[in-house]
Amino acid sequence: MNLLYMIFVDPFMQMAAAPDLLVQTLWEGLVGGMLYALIALGFVLIFKASGVFNFAQGIMVVFAALTLVGTYHLLVLYGVSNTHLAAYVALAITIGVMFVLAYSVERLVLRPLVNQPDIILFMATFGLTYFLIGFGELVFGGEPKVMIADALYLPRGSVDYKILGGLVSLQKIDIAAAVIASLMVAALSVFFSKTRIGRALRAVADSHKAALSVGISLEQIWVTVWFAAGLVALVTGIMWGARSNVSFALQVISLKALPVLILGGFTSIPGAIVGGLIIGIGEKIGEFYWGPLIGGGTDSWLAYVIALVFLLFRPQGLFGEKIIERI
Repeated sequence: MNLLYMIFVDPFMQMAAAPDLLVQTLWEGLVGGMLYALIALGFVLIFKASGVFNFAQGIMVVFAALTLVGTYHLLVLYGVSNTHLAAYVALAITIGVMFVLAYSVERLVLRPLVNQPDIILFMATFGLTYFLIGFGELVFGGEPKVMIADALYLPRGSVDYKILGGLVSLQKIDIAAAVIASLMVAALSVFFSKTRIGRALRAVADSHKAALSVGISLEQIWVTVWFAAGLVALVTGIMWGARSNVSFALQVISLKALPVLILGGFTSIPGAIVGGLIIGIGEKIGEFYWGPLIGGGTDSWLAYVIALVFLLFRPQGLFGEKIIERI
């Protein structure tokens, strides 16, 4: 009886007794959820264009962030004294690098594999992952790097608000991350739902052969989508790096996109947002209120448990379409 009370009653009593801590926990979950949604968005864009899960999206986050930091230090080393100018020049160069990466992937990986089974394309993204890991370690080294948050004018410090009789502290970098992630998700959602490229993307996702037959260029669509995924990876790397450090361990965080995609559906941009918020908020609440009951460490597995529960009731995700196969 005591165990049942601790699991089903005590956490809710804590929430009622300290509503300010609940608001703080919800805020941290909201920020984490938006960043998870941003990671998942990169996966969604690639999947919509090719029907393949891009295993390399996680390392693209790391590679983009490392390129930004490494280019910045190179510019400063070779005489750019204005750190803010160096940071934004490095940002522009990194965007160019992500475009070159998108073009190279289309030319060297995707084009030779048009109309091949999905598993072949999936394994190709595995190869791309380990190539970027090796190339990144060769160029930038394996030690963690500090994100150039100050040079990019990203805010530091915190602001405090008195809410429900208590003090809630919001980190300014978290506020910036939530705003930037929201704007980017909204912009990409409009771009891919309202533009000609967005309509072409949906045609390519339905059938490569049908898209080719009506004159849609697979090459253009794939470069555009991989470049968009690269930009998403860059923003994600900046935000995550500003909250901690830039290291190859960041690619592990990207695996949290898996439960997000399971919840939201692999082809839905709104699903990526909703799934990210569910995972982010659910993870923080579980870690803060239920984690101490089982010794902590829930943040490493709770997201997958939440996704498993959803799979039992809605395997296609909240926004996915139910697939009916007739035999």
